[in-house]
Amino acid sequence: MYEDLRKAVCDANLELQKQKLVIYSWGNVSEIYRSKGVIAIKPSGVMYEELTAEKIVLLDLDGNIIEGTLKPSSDTPTHLELYRNFESIGGICHAHPVGATTWAQACKGIPCFGTTGADYFYGAVPVTDVMTEDEIQSDYELNTGKCIVRRFAGMDPMAMPAVLVANHGPFTWGKSASASVESMVVLEQTAAMALGTITINPQQGPISQALLDKHYLRKHGKNAYYGQL
Repeated sequence: MYEDLRKAVCDANLELQKQKLVIYSWGNVSEIYRSKGVIAIKPSGVMYEELTAEKIVLLDLDGNIIEGTLKPSSDTPTHLELYRNFESIGGICHAHPVGATTWAQACKGIPCFGTTGADYFYGAVPVTDVMTEDEIQSDYELNTGKCIVRRFAGMDPMAMPAVLVANHGPFTWGKSASASVESMVVLEQTAAMALGTITINPQQGPISQALLDKHYLRKHGKNAYYGQL
């Protein structure tokens, strides 16, 4: 019944490796089948060279395994918390690409300096608060999700499909597993460009609101006209 879901999630995970955003078994992608309440996610610690659709684990929103013989990703509680709170998202990606992770380790959000980021992210990519010792020692992965949800209070997660978890790394999302990976690819490019920008000009300010609006809304606004719409 869920063969297509498993294949979509497997393909999205393999795309992370193809885009050189992961090494070894690092990273995970999931997708939710909303009408059924079923989540498909990469199994924990499985190397990308060994990943197949049959190894993708199916769970419900409470983390109970529905189908699969392998343990799901250790980051599963974070994914589930985001799905429970961000009802508009359909896929989630987590990885440790060098550029975005560097900003996360510095506990700094990524400024929106130009139109490349503005095409995908409606402003600066936010960073979460540093997690407390209690949050780390108790239900760490779940609390990572809660930390992200707190940071997005009053924000539309579809207008900002990315976050940096302080001292950790990025999570991205979208309408599907493949869309969440696309967000991660663009985030990594944006992170590299932002670092280059402040290296050349440390005083550079953010993109103007007018240019941010133009580039974001022409792709995502109600009167969007980018592409073959």
